[in-house]
Amino acid sequence: MELFWYFSMSVFYTTETTFEEIIKSRSVMQTTVFKYGIYAAITISALFVIGWFLGKELDLGYSTQEVIGYATMLVSLSFVFFGIKHFRDKENNGQVSFGKALLIGVLISLLAAIAFGIVDIIYLKLNPNFTTEYYDHHVAELKASLSGAELDAALTKMEEQRELFSSATVSFILMSMTVFVIGFIISLLSALLLQRK
Repeated sequence: MELFWYFSMSVFYTTETTFEEIIKSRSVMQTTVFKYGIYAAITISALFVIGWFLGKELDLGYSTQEVIGYATMLVSLSFVFFGIKHFRDKENNGQVSFGKALLIGVLISLLAAIAFGIVDIIYLKLNPNFTTEYYDHHVAELKASLSGAELDAALTKMEEQRELFSSATVSFILMSMTVFVIGFIISLLSALLLQRK
């Protein structure tokens, strides 16, 4: 198993790097990913719950709640930047390659994405009417802005999406992938900014 890691991680190391150095670096990197991934997961989960209660108590519209949702993702994914910076400055002698920084960021993003998908499934179990309410809201918006054949086509498309998104699996994948894609972009930008050899 150690040999597998040696070859898979060799992309991020020079030819002078020893096997022991790779193992030590991998262990430190795993610790950093886990620590900052947990921070991101806790933050995204807590802000999701806070946003849910605020939306309920203040009777915020769906558009406002979507903005709060994306802000939640961005705030929690800031741990990607901080995780890479911590690894570079505190654990790796002020150095990190672009590839290693990107890998750290992607793995932190993955933990946040999985947490968000799980929290979304829990939310749908606690609020089983959400899909219907969300659908009805969008149908009302479509009826206010479209008519005739355009309205019929839009309603048909909405009905297809409604059936698809009522599945917990599809909801988990969609929410997780949304966070992961945003996390990948943040990881890419952070790796570009923080790489130092």
